[in-house]
Amino acid sequence: SEIYFGRISDRRGIRLLFIRAGFVGCAITFGLQYLATDALFLMLARLGAGVASGIMIPAMIAYTYETGKEKAKVASVISFHALGWLVGIVAAGIVNDERLIFLISAGFFVAGLAVTARLPNIIVKKELEPGTTKRIISKNRFLFLSLLMRHVGAAAVWTILPIMLMEQMGAQLYEISIVYIANTLTSFVIMNLMASRIKIRNITKFKIGIGLTTFVFIGLMLITEWWMAIPFMALVGATWAFLFIGGNFYLMENYPKSTSTGIFSSTLSIATVIGPVIAGALAFYFEYASVMYFAIAIIICGFLISLKIKE
Repeated sequence: SEIYFGRISDRRGIRLLFIRAGFVGCAITFGLQYLATDALFLMLARLGAGVASGIMIPAMIAYTYETGKEKAKVASVISFHALGWLVGIVAAGIVNDERLIFLISAGFFVAGLAVTARLPNIIVKKELEPGTTKRIISKNRFLFLSLLMRHVGAAAVWTILPIMLMEQMGAQLYEISIVYIANTLTSFVIMNLMASRIKIRNITKFKIGIGLTTFVFIGLMLITEWWMAIPFMALVGATWAFLFIGGNFYLMENYPKSTSTGIFSSTLSIATVIGPVIAGALAFYFEYASVMYFAIAIIICGFLISLKIKE
């Protein structure tokens, strides 16, 4: 849905309509998950949530970039993406109710919709050239492929990491929350530093983000206590900041903004489907460490591919 609605946003030259539609859709579909009584209902609600978020994410990133007078400072605005994850993790830990959190999530989306009433409605140039999506993918195939490989590895590890921390290291749920907060908090800080102090080319940021992720999983293989995961999750937060800002800004500098960021986001979504399937199979037939080995191998391959991107 991110590729489709991102392209439609560029063709119509509007952003706020898609942002608001996404907030409405997410409020409804996340609220429906509270009412789910069986796996089918929950699956349909989750599918709806995926479509709804795909409506607004590309348009929101493009809108942020287009309304920023100083492009470097746009990274500070986008950093609230990471801050939102942090608040969500903390809220889930405080509520400690796997059903009630869906209602709270829906409430956040309603609040977000209300905030959009104060945003200026900008109209941008319509991008009507046929074949734009295929052209962007073709010209940036190394970027999207390296991103896919990195995120498949990461998604695989995130699937088994909480289980590994609980079963092998005796971590409690709130301790796992602390581990994950280190990720989002670091990402928020690094994105803000990019607005003022980190002055390197965007495509270089992307490559750094891909390459440094390897060291995260090498480190996680060596930990023996749950708290030892904290510095490595902080490192992954930094890598996410580099590749997310670097990759998206590089694309928006050179191609239709909502279309290109929609492809970027869709690549991440595809990886979050593939990664857990691979993780489940490896953990079932072998052990948790095999998922780490897989992640390290595929991310190294992804980094080598990223080196082929022309600067």
